[in-house]
Amino acid sequence: MTVSMAVPGPRPPAWGRDLAVTLLAALLLLCWDASGADLWVSRAVGGDAGFPWRDAWLTRHLLHDGGRWAAGVLLAGLVWRAWRCPSGDPLGARARWGTLGVVLLNLVAVPAFKRASATSCPWDLAEFGGSAQWVSHWSWGVLDGGPGHCFPSGHAVAAFCFLALYFAWRDVRPAVARRWLRAVLAFGALFGAAQVLRGAHYVSHVAWSAWVCWALSAGVDALSRLRRRPRPRPAGAAAADSPA
Repeated sequence: MTVSMAVPGPRPPAWGRDLAVTLLAALLLLCWDASGADLWVSRAVGGDAGFPWRDAWLTRHLLHDGGRWAAGVLLAGLVWRAWRCPSGDPLGARARWGTLGVVLLNLVAVPAFKRASATSCPWDLAEFGGSAQWVSHWSWGVLDGGPGHCFPSGHAVAAFCFLALYFAWRDVRPAVARRWLRAVLAFGALFGAAQVLRGAHYVSHVAWSAWVCWALSAGVDALSRLRRRPRPRPAGAAAADSPA
């Protein structure tokens, strides 16, 4: 009796998996936006008098202010490690500086999007004591009557910017990369949840902040792989190198 075993095919390239994850996440986020669940969540944690957690020590001082300080300390540590990179470092100084560049790109890009946004924060809505009216952040050019500049979440990027470390480590130390990924997503979700409880952001603001950091990190990684890919040699050069 002959038993045949299926031979697994080659794994898809990293950029292919990254693109699939990026597009699927965008689709899920667009479905969330279309559902109107943002406003439902804000109404669940806030009311006519505003948001009870807005100035609480846990959400404002520990998770908001403390989160920024923690991100600054981690960023300083990464700079120091790149500057004092030993010769046997698994990543190497060049990769570490490149990763820091992607982290800074994330830190700049999300606040830039936020600055250009006309969407106001939940605590600015009239039903929570403000003056703005609910307008989807996809209604470009439509003002809601509030101060705007609230989409996506700028605070959550203090954690999500470090998604670049997952892409830096996954080929060198996959286990380390997975730990970075879990930690960054966990702290990003924690920071984001604090802002949702405070009325500073909607759930989608946090999720889109994560998506932007992921997409930028994955895009830079794909370009880097493309540059490192060996170019095919001309047929004439290969024939010239072959022994007579």
